[in-house]
Amino acid sequence: MPPEYRVIFEEWSPPVFLTTTVILCAIIYTRGWFAIRKTRLSQFSTWRLASFLLGLTTIWIAIGSPLDGFADALLSAHMVEHLLLMSFAPPLLLLGYPAVPLLRGLPHALTVPLLGPLLRMKSLRTLGHILTRPLVAWLAMNLIFLGWHVPAAYDFALEHEHWHEFEHLCFLGSSILFWWPLIRPWPTSARYSGWFFLPYLVVADIVNTALSAFLAFCDRPVYGYYLQQPNPFHISPMSDQIVGAVVMWIVGSLVFLIPAVFVTVSLLQQVTKPRA
Repeated sequence: MPPEYRVIFEEWSPPVFLTTTVILCAIIYTRGWFAIRKTRLSQFSTWRLASFLLGLTTIWIAIGSPLDGFADALLSAHMVEHLLLMSFAPPLLLLGYPAVPLLRGLPHALTVPLLGPLLRMKSLRTLGHILTRPLVAWLAMNLIFLGWHVPAAYDFALEHEHWHEFEHLCFLGSSILFWWPLIRPWPTSARYSGWFFLPYLVVADIVNTALSAFLAFCDRPVYGYYLQQPNPFHISPMSDQIVGAVVMWIVGSLVFLIPAVFVTVSLLQQVTKPRA
């Protein structure tokens, strides 16, 4: 193993809080999944359990594995980290229909006296419905995505560990909101026109493409953090920025456009379906 890689692996240690949280969530969800599967076998098939656990694993890989050490040194690795948090973990978690299994997996001593009254609060339920409306969810994800990529905000997060953690929470939370109207995890009852989600996905891809293109074709390094910090990989900041932009451009676009293709095919099948 090259020495620069060895240094990152030697300095890395599993983050206790994140690792413990991920393991607890996995145990609680699995316990609830087995409980609800007794009455909803077809709705909670094995692949939903696998999807949720893979989503948790993706979060841990993004910010708990040595990848986080590489992200501190390379913008391209940081972009991979952001893609995992925003484009892969959220849909995987939501495909597991997490709300009810997580509640069923918790001890009754916690859910009945504490969570029960909170979940029955009309104000909180209204807030949840507002946040998961497509327009609100779309704006939240894209504005947070662009906001944290403003050079001053991006550099500030890298220079301050707790703000960096908050940035990760913003990316993960807003992306869960973004994917919620598309996946509509049970028991969500809201329904939206399928045609609405074509611009929903395509315009999100345009936002991603615009930022990626700016980073790829800009004639100077945008983020000063990578100019100030020593680069153990001997990659120029400009080359690193271009690689990161290309990764974000290609992978990010596929994440939006592949679902858009499936939505289009489904809608066309409904239109061309012969009426009885």
